[in-house]
Amino acid sequence: MIPHFSFLGCSGKSTVKHWICLLITAAILTSAASARDARTVMAELMQAERAEQAGLIEELSTYGDTIIADIYEAWRTGGIYLLEQDGGSQLLQFTDAQEWALVHNGAVISLSEAEAAAAKKQRPARALRKQMKRIIDTLGLKADNTALRIDSAIKLGRSQKAEFIPALEARLKVETDKQVRSALQEALAISWLANGEDAQVVEAVQTLKALNSVAARAFLEELMQAEGDNERVDSSLSDACAEALISIERHMKQQEFFGSFFRGFSTGSVLLIVSFGLAITFGLMGVINMAHGEFVAIGGYVTFLVQNFFIQTWGLSSSAFGWYFIVALPVSFIVAAVIGLIMEVSIIRFLYRRPLESLLCTWGISMVMQQGFRLIFGAANVQVNNPTWLMGNLSFAGFQMSYTRLLIILIALVVVALTWLLLRQTNLGLHIRAVMQNRHMASSLGVPVARVNRMTFALGCGLAALGGAVLSQIGNVGPSMGQAYIVDSFMVVVTGSVGNLLGAGLSAMGIGMVDQLLQPSLGPVMGKITVFVVIILFLQWRPGGLFPTLSRSLDD
Repeated sequence: MIPHFSFLGCSGKSTVKHWICLLITAAILTSAASARDARTVMAELMQAERAEQAGLIEELSTYGDTIIADIYEAWRTGGIYLLEQDGGSQLLQFTDAQEWALVHNGAVISLSEAEAAAAKKQRPARALRKQMKRIIDTLGLKADNTALRIDSAIKLGRSQKAEFIPALEARLKVETDKQVRSALQEALAISWLANGEDAQVVEAVQTLKALNSVAARAFLEELMQAEGDNERVDSSLSDACAEALISIERHMKQQEFFGSFFRGFSTGSVLLIVSFGLAITFGLMGVINMAHGEFVAIGGYVTFLVQNFFIQTWGLSSSAFGWYFIVALPVSFIVAAVIGLIMEVSIIRFLYRRPLESLLCTWGISMVMQQGFRLIFGAANVQVNNPTWLMGNLSFAGFQMSYTRLLIILIALVVVALTWLLLRQTNLGLHIRAVMQNRHMASSLGVPVARVNRMTFALGCGLAALGGAVLSQIGNVGPSMGQAYIVDSFMVVVTGSVGNLLGAGLSAMGIGMVDQLLQPSLGPVMGKITVFVVIILFLQWRPGGLFPTLSRSLDD
């Protein structure tokens, strides 16, 4: 029978209007129920009788709010006070900021000296502390943040305490996120290694093998070494552990290879950005710019200054701060391009086709610029924070790829595309290609060679600064940050053929990947030496690089 009800002006028999009123009423009641937050329950628990505490403890176990841990810690250590007044009693928390706050809503209030003296310190009973500890330990399993739930599951599993198994099993039944479910399964399997019967232990080992659990590696090795415990270690269990360890080792090697490949790709992307400008200026002007690395540092320092401007204007925790890196990219390019333009007009234009003189002069400019950075910013590295949207990793087939390195690869692709469009679809690009092929012929045909030189050198310096801006997100920003890349950049230019951008791009990716793939087995130093040896042998075979030019203009 359809009910007759009167609420919020809804009266009479059932109609569409009345059903709508019923839905509104249900929504209001649901909202009122959800308004009962963790603070309210904690405040009630502190004043509840022993018979009422069990229900409130059960209710608290459904929350994932970290405020529960904060309030309980204050309660346990004597930071909660009860103030009884004529109007009723109030529970207060004395915070780390030396302020009084209401427990049930966190509102800060002021107390007179008499009221502060009258407030009585509250502490939980021993039995209640034991129950609360279990809630606090498993609080992270119910957190809204996925990463927190994963971290909490892994932490509980590694403790191998039997008391956490029910909480892990209960959470696994309701968890919907695939990554969190995997972490819960891994945590349960690790826990059963220490607490299960023989059949459960073997099943846990097989689960860890299927998950390729790197975290379980040490526990499995410990289990295999317990040869003296015949009740726990039999042949089937030992074989299962051995198979699981082999599978995990194979998985770790695959992850290490793909990790090195990904890091090599991102390192090659940085080299590509830095060396593109060097390839253009070297191929066009014949100038060996040893100060190219300092323009990388300019990009890093400009990013640092833009970051500080955003912090001073909007604050570090504001949503606007996340945009600073997007703004820093074009600003660093423009600043470095302007400085490069001034440098070309005042110094570089007198050094065309004079490699030795340009090398010595730009090396001196490099020293001057480094000292200038030290005078302005100090000798120590400066801190550049990552925007929040660049923090974290993208998971693909169990492999983690950082958002920062993915952005670097994307920026490198954008630089390649824009440089190609500049050289192929604009008059400036046509003039640059003409001058690179034959400077004197281009000049005789009316190409403004001097202006092309200025614009090209400014473009090269701006690209170097872009490399410095992206490097600020994965490394330190300091006076000599560009020196680590200047040698590699020249190797990229020479190996890829002087003035050939396709060769520079392929060479940058090749050098970056080979370097990162060799480092895990040979170490950073020997890996770098091996790369240089390979480059030397390659140049002995192909002195002109990957794509040697057919122009005779470089012989002038």
